[in-house]
Amino acid sequence: MDGTLVDTEDFWWEAESTLLAELGHPIGVEEREIVVGGPMSRVVDHLLRVSGAPLTPAEFGDAINERFVELIGQGVPVRPGAKALLTDLAAHGVPVALVSASHRRIIDQVLKTLGAHHFAFTVAGDEVERTKPYPDPYLLAAAELGAEPARCVVIEDAPTGVRSGQAAGCHVLAVPSVAAVEPGPRTTVRATLEGVDTALLRGLLSEK
Repeated sequence: MDGTLVDTEDFWWEAESTLLAELGHPIGVEEREIVVGGPMSRVVDHLLRVSGAPLTPAEFGDAINERFVELIGQGVPVRPGAKALLTDLAAHGVPVALVSASHRRIIDQVLKTLGAHHFAFTVAGDEVERTKPYPDPYLLAAAELGAEPARCVVIEDAPTGVRSGQAAGCHVLAVPSVAAVEPGPRTTVRATLEGVDTALLRGLLSEK
């Protein structure tokens, strides 16, 4: 979701970096690529470790979410091609699940921009025991859609999500936002979602 369908990675980084700066523990921009797309638990642990900020993981995680919700209160920018792809998938009757490492309250806020009607099922990072890069959230989504993972295409923007989709046995279409993603077996990389439609995704399913 973040960085894939909506352009929110800048908001996440602003929330994380400004909070630490306000505490007198600023971090360098080089940390951004390390934490992008990661589950909150890993992001929090890493940033607390490198910054030395005197917060518990729970306190910092809650503060990040609060700041992020404030930042996206007026809506979020949709990434190029995202709305057109969702509309095309709906027109062809293709079921879609939204899988995110973000917490439920964040997903529900973003869905006000994306439109919840586009998704048959949504998975939040705080609703699964193991989130990305583990395969669990994508396996859950495939099961809820009644689809074999090998017949699903995962669209991701960051290495953590790509590894999750790969581990689940899905085909992966990567549209990198901050961190680079390398193409590989059953993994295709494109600059944006512009020009991506149902026909293209079905074509990916035929690739070995």
